Amino acid sequence: MSRGRNSSFMSKHILVVEDDDGVRSALQRWLTSDGFRVTAVGDGRRVAELLSSEDIDLVIVDICLPDTDGLRLTTQIREDHDVGIIILSGRSDLMDRVVGLEMGADDYLTKPFEPREVLARVRSVLRRIRVPAAKSAEPTTPAAYKFDGWMVDITSHTLFDPTGVPTALTSGEYQLLEAFVTHANRVLSRDQLIEWTSVHDSPAFDRSIDTRIGRLRKKLNDQPREPRYIKTVRNGGYLFAAKVTSA
Repeated sequence: MSRGRNSSFMSKHILVVEDDDGVRSALQRWLTSDGFRVTAVGDGRRVAELLSSEDIDLVIVDICLPDTDGLRLTTQIREDHDVGIIILSGRSDLMDRVVGLEMGADDYLTKPFEPREVLARVRSVLRRIRVPAAKSAEPTTPAAYKFDGWMVDITSHTLFDPTGVPTALTSGEYQLLEAFVTHANRVLSRDQLIEWTSVHDSPAFDRSIDTRIGRLRKKLNDQPREPRYIKTVRNGGYLFAAKVTSA
């Protein structure tokens, strides 16, 4: 199944929330054999406790749980914790995928799935949310960008508001913001944004650009009807209108 453990991921802790004993055991076995530390539970009762007491890097959550709705749980996780989230579902409908992404998931995996696909998706999400050491060492790349009091720290992948308080972003939202601040005052087409911020070729991810724009505007206190920062260009795409400086 695996070509060998990836040492860069071996310290990562994954929480699996899945009520099906067979699926839960299989996920735990596959992930553990690939070098991940895994905690697996059959319902949502202990999720909040585990996220608060354990150093969790990514949560794999089933959309249908016996005691709670997986989408509602995803929203709660995203509001309170800066972790990667992958939704599991037996439904492959496009709108289900879109809703899952709107709720804050980083990826959506449809049952049945193969071990290699699970591991590839997990690695992909973890790769997007971790700090890339090689990138932070490049002397030509600014360590941070500032606009209107906000600061985007490229090394830590963190957005700080004008008071200096970190603002929680999903990995997809951060990728989108980084694309904007590094291409400020340029019209970026949806195709460009999809290419720069999406890993998987899927119509759901095509739609997710628009939902990510909406979530990012909300976090930047940018009014959707009269945005100061992220402006919609008719038949063109989006433009980040703020004056951006490197820091």
